[in-house]
Amino acid sequence: MMDAPLLIGDILEHAALAHADTEIVSRDVHGAIHRITYATALGRCRRLSAALTALGLRHGDRVGSLAWNTAEHFELFYGVAAEGLVLHTINPRLHEDTLAGIITHAEDRWLFVDAATLPLAQALAPRLPGIEGFVIMDRAIDPAATGLSNAHAYEALLAAQSGDHVWPRFDERTASVMCYTSGTTGDPKGVVYTHRSIVLASLFMNAADMIGAFRSGEREAVMPVAPLFHANGWMMPFTAPMNGQTLVLPGRNFEPDKLCDLIRAEGVTIAAAVPTVWLAIDAHLDATGGALPSLRAAMVAGTKAPQSLVESFERRGIAVGQVWGMTEAAGGVRATLAPGSAELAPAERLARRMRQGRIGFGTALRIVDDDGRPLPHDGIAQGHLEARGPCVAAAYYKHPAPVASGWLATGDVARIHPDGSIEIVDRSKDVIKSGGEWISSVAIESVALDHAAVLQAAVIGISHPRWQERPLLVVVPRPGAAPTATEILAHVADRVPKWWLPDDVVFVEALPMTATGKIRKAVLRETWRDHAPPAARAS
Repeated sequence: MMDAPLLIGDILEHAALAHADTEIVSRDVHGAIHRITYATALGRCRRLSAALTALGLRHGDRVGSLAWNTAEHFELFYGVAAEGLVLHTINPRLHEDTLAGIITHAEDRWLFVDAATLPLAQALAPRLPGIEGFVIMDRAIDPAATGLSNAHAYEALLAAQSGDHVWPRFDERTASVMCYTSGTTGDPKGVVYTHRSIVLASLFMNAADMIGAFRSGEREAVMPVAPLFHANGWMMPFTAPMNGQTLVLPGRNFEPDKLCDLIRAEGVTIAAAVPTVWLAIDAHLDATGGALPSLRAAMVAGTKAPQSLVESFERRGIAVGQVWGMTEAAGGVRATLAPGSAELAPAERLARRMRQGRIGFGTALRIVDDDGRPLPHDGIAQGHLEARGPCVAAAYYKHPAPVASGWLATGDVARIHPDGSIEIVDRSKDVIKSGGEWISSVAIESVALDHAAVLQAAVIGISHPRWQERPLLVVVPRPGAAPTATEILAHVADRVPKWWLPDDVVFVEALPMTATGKIRKAVLRETWRDHAPPAARAS
């Protein structure tokens, strides 16, 4: 057999050859729709690679992207990685302190921004001495007017180069994309994907048991509502060109009416989003009496979908496919039910759909007890979920220690059923997932403890009808102090992302503690599980 490397650039080259006229439909951050074909995209990505080389970037250098779901961001995945550079996709929702830290830690040399993230880049620029220049991915913005040093226009860079640029060949284990975790248990950690892992994860995601469909000759249109900086938009920038699917990119506006309009206009058949987005779409359809006739599958990850959402979508003829995943483990879980499930009673099928997918070929999953001993996959035992495979991180960037015992500890507590389906029971760490985004309880606690009137602080997640979970701050005041919730929240608001701000503050005389001096958050969650924050703050 030939020893041919698995490289990301080959995906787009295949798309330009096998389905050259299939479109990438992109809504920019201003709301305008743009269309290019895969053949056109290939030429643009080659020009981008040549431009990056002309800027002095060399094999292994990091290029940061602070951008939303646009065609230009799609082009970065290929124009950067296919040249042997590393694309660092950055979450613009993070706090400025965190963003400055991870951009510096990654040693990014250039930063690509769009119109929506430009103000953030301008604020960060004085704190980024390692950034040599900026590229503005918006035709309407004059780089000279941004105040950023060494700023260039994206289209001008491409126009100065040739589409005949030839991508180099190199080892498939070369780094391609890096993404930082959300820092739920300390500082964010960098996950570096190789070309091999990206291609394999995309092939795994393309398997028939991912969406359970094969429609010969039918046009598929897929839309990642999940941001491209979240585990590569759930691999859709790679799976769509592999399959010849139309790729629909929604830009920055994730409001339900705008998403529904785009789904209908472009005939989107499969879309991927966290439950918060789907809940908003469901409510919008109910309020307007609207429908999404083309949409046949709604992919859900990030957190568990409510049963009411699954039932509502199935009444609309939309199959809901839930999957478990994380930045460190891509493409390991399938969204379909196990063979034979179609004959089950409707209630049992629904119960199985409420699980978080099932183990797919390419990634091994297991559960272990507190001592690391494997537990049975009987649907009864629950333990710490661990993963292993060619698309699973073995270590973090600049953290040389590999994962213990060859298995990645995911931080989730789960049951695995005999059919390979996974049921997430809890999380090992006290993190909160709100609308599919991680919120660090430790980070909020640290900020709260800086307040002069706070003696102890604990943050827990409480249920929320739209966001699934929101943070609640539990505070023990210092003796003689009488802080108010408004005062504490104002203090916290200056130091964390807006969407991390707790929905409420409750004051107690003491926190439940373990024998080793740790806060018993399980007790707090039980005590406050029915707490209803003030309506104004909760909204």
